[in-house]
Amino acid sequence: MERIQTEPWIPPAEDIRLVDILHALSDPIRLEIVRTLDRTEGALACVDLAVPVAKSTASHHYKVLRETGVVRVREEGTRRFYTVRREELDRRFPGLLDSVLRSAEIDSSKASSPA
Repeated sequence: MERIQTEPWIPPAEDIRLVDILHALSDPIRLEIVRTLDRTEGALACVDLAVPVAKSTASHHYKVLRETGVVRVREEGTRRFYTVRREELDRRFPGLLDSVLRSAEIDSSKASSPA
């Protein structure tokens, strides 16, 4: 018997709202997930992302990122592979993702350097 694959729902690019993107990226865990995905060629499985929270909490973070339109997910068997919707986000909000990720990188550098 063949298993029917259904893709999890994501909003169409034209329905993505700025306030939702900013809310999704305001959480440090979700921001780090997006930073990691953005630096990666291709998709990453959620098990390959080192998220320092419980599995149920990580699932919630992935759901928020997906439902706000930040990431796309592809299911293969029992695994989910995530990618940033970079092109769609850049078309809808030019420069937003670059600005947020660059700022996060600067903040990360400051936090890890000795005072």
